[in-house]
Amino acid sequence: MPSLKDKYKNEVIPTLKDEFSFRNVMEVPRVSKVVVNIGMGEALDNAKALDAAVNDLQLVTGQKAMVTKAKKDISNFKLRAGKPIGVKVTLRGERMWSFLDRLMNVALPRVRDFRGIPSKGFDGRGNYTLGLHEQLVFPEIEYDKIDKLRGMEITVVTTARNDEHGRRLLALLGMPFQQRGKI
Repeated sequence: MPSLKDKYKNEVIPTLKDEFSFRNVMEVPRVSKVVVNIGMGEALDNAKALDAAVNDLQLVTGQKAMVTKAKKDISNFKLRAGKPIGVKVTLRGERMWSFLDRLMNVALPRVRDFRGIPSKGFDGRGNYTLGLHEQLVFPEIEYDKIDKLRGMEITVVTTARNDEHGRRLLALLGMPFQQRGKI
């Protein structure tokens, strides 16, 4: 089976070039990076939760996770600048392509009552953000070894100029968007 990167080069680029009548191959949108993020308010009280999230993210992405820290004080949330509040991983290159492949073909179909992902997650510049409620959809995570269910946010950053180009790029790559009008 060809990899997702090969599919992009051999099928997606020619299709997008014809559909949107790009004059040059370099104009065709591409996926530049994928950012996986777990925000954790509980990290303020429980430092071990942060370690567990780092391990989960490392298993899922195959790359060491970075701890994110608060940028400013917010007294309502008992938050101080510099305190750890989440973990994230930025994937590029081969790891990005393999993660996207596993996300679209293995993880998303394992979501309960899955009917496709909403196409509302675009930001106006062709980037797409998807939220998952639990890390168990990835086969690398074993149910018995997690301390708590955690959600994560996955952002696919593209070079598309608008949402229409970004949506078509991801759809051609195999992202399972919901069909409009179907319930």
